[in-house]
Amino acid sequence: MQAGSQRQQLQQAVRRQPTDFIAWVMLADAELEAGDLAAGEHAARHALQLRPGHPEALARLGRVAWMAGAHADAARLLGEASARAPQHPGIALWLGHALEDADDAEGAAAAYRRAHALQPDEPYIAAQRLAWQRRLCDWQDLDVLSRQVREAVARGHGAVEPFAFLSEDASATEQLACARLRAAHVGAAVRPMAPAVPRRQGPLQVGFLSNGFGAHPTGLLTVALFEQLRVDPSLQVHLFALNRDDGSPIRRRLATASELHDVAGMRHADIAARIRAAGIDMLFDLRGWGGGGTPEVLAMRPAPLQVNWLAFPGTSGAPWMDVVLADEFVLPATMEADFSERVLRLPRAFQPSDTTRALAPPPSRSACGLPSDGVVFCCFNNSYKLNPRSMARAFRILHAVPGSVLWLLSGPGNADARLRAAAHAQGLDPARLVFMPKLPHAQYLARFALADLFLDTHPYNAHTTASDALWAGCPVLTCPGDTFAARVAGSLNHHLGLPGMNVADDDAFIRVASHLGNDPMALAAVRAELAAARASSGLFDMAGFATDFAILIRGLATEHGWQGPHAA
Repeated sequence: MQAGSQRQQLQQAVRRQPTDFIAWVMLADAELEAGDLAAGEHAARHALQLRPGHPEALARLGRVAWMAGAHADAARLLGEASARAPQHPGIALWLGHALEDADDAEGAAAAYRRAHALQPDEPYIAAQRLAWQRRLCDWQDLDVLSRQVREAVARGHGAVEPFAFLSEDASATEQLACARLRAAHVGAAVRPMAPAVPRRQGPLQVGFLSNGFGAHPTGLLTVALFEQLRVDPSLQVHLFALNRDDGSPIRRRLATASELHDVAGMRHADIAARIRAAGIDMLFDLRGWGGGGTPEVLAMRPAPLQVNWLAFPGTSGAPWMDVVLADEFVLPATMEADFSERVLRLPRAFQPSDTTRALAPPPSRSACGLPSDGVVFCCFNNSYKLNPRSMARAFRILHAVPGSVLWLLSGPGNADARLRAAAHAQGLDPARLVFMPKLPHAQYLARFALADLFLDTHPYNAHTTASDALWAGCPVLTCPGDTFAARVAGSLNHHLGLPGMNVADDDAFIRVASHLGNDPMALAAVRAELAAARASSGLFDMAGFATDFAILIRGLATEHGWQGPHAA
């Protein structure tokens, strides 16, 4: 049964039997799945009136608060619900989500562990526990959990989140299977709209859907491109912002460069209707399975052509996504069979960048907690990418380069302490790991001037972070793999004309990094090569990117009957 009809039946049921507690709880779930927080809250509060203090009703109210961004209220409500129903794995799972967002990282881990202990054979819960342990750099039972999740995907069991699955050492074929399972789960609960009619004439209406239109990696990557596309008379750019205005300069620039539609907090069906009403010919999903997006909206098919691009580094596995936009390096022909979408490639790196950014003067080394001398290796990737393999090779590099340090982005909870303990276990002074707190983008970007070499991670590369490093003049050493997520940093190096920074395996990674760390002249030569390439290559040419992008999407539209902006 599709979600819309089930919701209507539940609405009818509570009208017939207004004292039916279970029906009100089920209706709350159905309304929340449809993205209607107000209706979900009404149903949950009615259930709570019928049975005060009941954990199922409290849990739904907690879920409402969580979806509304009231993280402290969500944690409180779900904590009370879990205390009243300590054997309920679903409530423990929701509590974990709420505690994550309420910045109680270790509390979230405990909730996920409890949910998994209560339902050890449920792959979705195992995957949630696994993903959060990766964020906390808690490597206990990591291989066991990863094996459970990968085996579940292989058997077609469980709708594991594809974004978290990118961190597993899985093949592109496994990633496709995972995405298809999740897409099937979403599609089963959605009623598609009537087919949209492709535009024949007039400017092409191009839409972009994301929760990152602001001071967020997606906004930072795309804003200069949208500013360039604004001057193309054949296109009209529409941004559908799932996130509220954060007041940032990036948000203001995005609003100036496009027609920005604020759809934050709207029901899925209403967002889809808004996209259809705008006459969007081609809709780009700039979130995918990355979390915080609305795959349900895409599943409703509000646009005649829908494109997977930029934010989710893999296949959607979804029948409602027609095209994936990539480049020749990040998605070679050998990987096409593992993508459900038609593959189209830009003649340059698929990832744009904000090339209007000015680099501020860096702070002193001492202000950043760095030693006064010695090589500074850095890796400002999110903590979930700092897996045992990536850290083991970084530790070997520190052993090989006396006096060097590894500069990392501080992680949640006790992640930093766990990484220092792992370094100590490998015979390193834990003080050789230096942690940087999360900072405003300009301050963070300035700190790359103090770093000598960026050590990438595997199997999930640096993406926006690699672009940041290269723009700021810090070379990125990477080991391209066999999945999209493992090839992004390699694509940036490739299109910069720095193939020597793409190495074949871990041994080569350690050898090259150690050589550069011990040879100041060789390191200076690489940095000079990067500086020259940054100025001369097309990687940071957003006018050129906009031209290539427009040519590609006009060609795609023409295939589907569009005759151009001035067709009679």
